[in-house]
Amino acid sequence: MKIDEKTLCAQLCANVSVVSRPNGKVMLKTPFHYPDGDHYPIYLEQMATGGVRISDGGHTLMHLSYENDIDKFFEGTRSVMMAQVVAQDRVSYSESTGEFFVESTIDHLAEGVFRLGQAVTRIYDLTFLNRSHVASTFYDDLKEQITSLVPEERVKRNYIVPGLASGDNYPIDFCVETNHLPLFLYGVPNRDKARLTTIFLQYLLQNGVEFDSILVFENQEEIPRADLARLSNVGGEMISSLNAEDDFKRKLLRRAA
Repeated sequence: MKIDEKTLCAQLCANVSVVSRPNGKVMLKTPFHYPDGDHYPIYLEQMATGGVRISDGGHTLMHLSYENDIDKFFEGTRSVMMAQVVAQDRVSYSESTGEFFVESTIDHLAEGVFRLGQAVTRIYDLTFLNRSHVASTFYDDLKEQITSLVPEERVKRNYIVPGLASGDNYPIDFCVETNHLPLFLYGVPNRDKARLTTIFLQYLLQNGVEFDSILVFENQEEIPRADLARLSNVGGEMISSLNAEDDFKRKLLRRAA
């Protein structure tokens, strides 16, 4: 089968239209769209230098804000990943307007539109991270929730119990200093971590370490019953997810005094 270049170009052009806006900007309608079906609004604006500024008009972050806390996209792992997207697709970001944009010459206008569209898609996909990245952001979110309730200087991440034989092999996700027993918090984003945490807790108990513990799940319902049962035999309080904020606050403050 021979590809007809004219037919292909005609079909591509049929899916792109230009709309003039009252503010003088030109909006480009393309097949790019968000998961809910809304199309990416891509704006074109002539620059004084003669080039063209191609912008999302701040709609990407606005769209993300419907179901996400935007501040978290500028913290921790998500921030690093967003910076990678911006750098790789050669897209700029304006903190004052919340816009992602590309500055292009007229000759490279199509390339600039595709670069911006690709970047917006990748940024939106940060809400659908794979398991390893979800785990990373989960721990960032867990730390943020802990330190919103307990002074940060009382919280140690990846804590190693002093004097414990092979202690480096059994780190605690977060240790909170209290007036009584140290409080160990483990984040449990998946089945593998549930099993690992069970092993860690068993080792601490077998070696006579005195502590209290809280286990915080990404989603407790996703942990198989057998794994959950073994974990409950050695662990302390459980919190079904980070969304259970009242439960988290009550259980943490009761033990962190």
